Amino acid sequence: MASTLSAEELLRSATQGFDHLFANDIDAAQKAFESQDAPFHLLGLGVVAFLQAALGMETGLMDEATRCLTASEAGAKKQARAAKSLPSVHRFDAGMEWEVMHADAVVLLGLTHALGESYRGYLQCLLFKTVYPNGLHSYATPATTPLPSRRSSDGSLVTQTKPTTSPKSGFFSRWFTPSTSVAAPGTITNPPSGPVEELVLSGTAFGYGLFNLVLSLLPAKIRNVVGFFGFNHDRMLALQALAVSAARSDIHSVFAGLVLMTYHGVVLLLSGYQADEAHIIKQYKAIVSRVEGRYPDGSLWILNKAKIQRMTHDTDGAIETLRDGLKPERKKSFPQADTLLTFELAWTLLSHRRYEETAKQFLDITKLNSWSHATYYFIAAGCYFSLKDYDRTQKLLDKIPGQLDKRKLSGRDMPTEAFIKKKLAFYQRKQARLGGDENRFVEAIKISPAEVWNTHSRIESSVAIAHIQEWSSLTPAITDIESKYLATPAPKTENDDLDTVDELAIRSLLLGIVHRTLAEYTAARAFLLEALKRAPDVEISSWVGGVSAFELAVLDLKEADAKAVDMKPEEAMTMWEGVLAGASEQLDKAYTMSTKQTGPFVEA
Repeated sequence: MASTLSAEELLRSATQGFDHLFANDIDAAQKAFESQDAPFHLLGLGVVAFLQAALGMETGLMDEATRCLTASEAGAKKQARAAKSLPSVHRFDAGMEWEVMHADAVVLLGLTHALGESYRGYLQCLLFKTVYPNGLHSYATPATTPLPSRRSSDGSLVTQTKPTTSPKSGFFSRWFTPSTSVAAPGTITNPPSGPVEELVLSGTAFGYGLFNLVLSLLPAKIRNVVGFFGFNHDRMLALQALAVSAARSDIHSVFAGLVLMTYHGVVLLLSGYQADEAHIIKQYKAIVSRVEGRYPDGSLWILNKAKIQRMTHDTDGAIETLRDGLKPERKKSFPQADTLLTFELAWTLLSHRRYEETAKQFLDITKLNSWSHATYYFIAAGCYFSLKDYDRTQKLLDKIPGQLDKRKLSGRDMPTEAFIKKKLAFYQRKQARLGGDENRFVEAIKISPAEVWNTHSRIESSVAIAHIQEWSSLTPAITDIESKYLATPAPKTENDDLDTVDELAIRSLLLGIVHRTLAEYTAARAFLLEALKRAPDVEISSWVGGVSAFELAVLDLKEADAKAVDMKPEEAMTMWEGVLAGASEQLDKAYTMSTKQTGPFVEA
């Protein structure tokens, strides 16, 4: 039965559901969304299902998300058409709130299809262009926004020039006439009047920003295809639009904040180097602080607070934050979000060499979601190997074959599981070659399986030194590279610990990264160059070459940063020209050497 409530009343009702969702009370959220069959509420149910699927890595839940979002899209479209014949209840064109809701549903449907491993999702994202044909032309950003880029937000998101032609009819052009002397809605001098106007302002900036950001992150081939249809992206504009939305009070601001948190977190985690990392972290902190202030019990905000702490070398603080978030007495009804706290805690503990606790956390995750139990077992086995508990290591390794192939990615092996298959076969071949018991191939392992995941760029100095001591104690001894942290060479034995090119290349790569973490740039470069030199001869570790080239580029940039502190500006500029050219060459080399079968070497 159709609701007799006004759009504003329906919006307030649905907002209560979103408040419950972001405060970690998913049961209350679903109850609130199920109270009405309006597009706002159907969108809420779709968002719940989407987050459960995306955060829990459970693609099977996407069907429910698709059903709810499709119903929301159809309902919003119907309401928008009906509203055209009625007088507007706000300063925007009649039905504008329903058009924003329709756009929300379209974009989220696109993401749902994409996460469900269907390229139809990318095409559906492009429908947003039909709703927002003129982008953010003439849309003024808030005069005081603490979150966007370093540029002052004193004008349009796009341009300060006056249009020379009449604006085309479309979503944004109907808001207001650019030539009017009245300040644009949403500015300090002309604030929104009521929740519906806030919805239009925040929702528009969110939708436009999300669409552009998603488009900018698509694979290059897909971007080239959609470019033929006139869809171009502007990542900086997308981030600023999201920041504008995040600074508002509508529920879209929370979604915009979540998108920005995810983006900034990934950039800091994967890029290795940022020219202005302090600025990114400052923005990241501001967004997290703003949302956490509204929803202090939400797992997603606790997670991002801990991520910032880990990225700023406060490992103990991150562990405390995550443990507090996982306390039994804390109210929990959003298990997928809480699982992310366990996942983050596991990686944080691993970066601190707290192997017993790390193994427990990864094994606990196998009870919380169904994503690649083989990967969790493999890392936990590595932790017990580092503790020299070889019996437990072997038991976990023996469980892995039964867990492989249960999950596929677009019909192919998951990258981590493809890597694990190769590593297990490698260990078994080495054990057979050495004449050992094939059922005890743990004896052939010399570099812990827990340490080939790149968790080393932000570790404490004491942890980095412990790694160096451990890896450099393996034979053959390192004699051609000097470092004050290397272990005393062990006496030569009949069989070297590392007797394959793969193992030697991986050791050099790891030693290069941890020396760079210690700002020992000369030794770091020597080890990374050695890894790169060995890369063409590896048997299964084809990823080593590309990763070594990438890490060399990061090394060049970090070393230049350190040198520039003591240079005059003109000297620094000259230096940076050469460094950037060299780093670009290394990155091109890394891209060329990359393969379809990726290795484990991602930041975690």
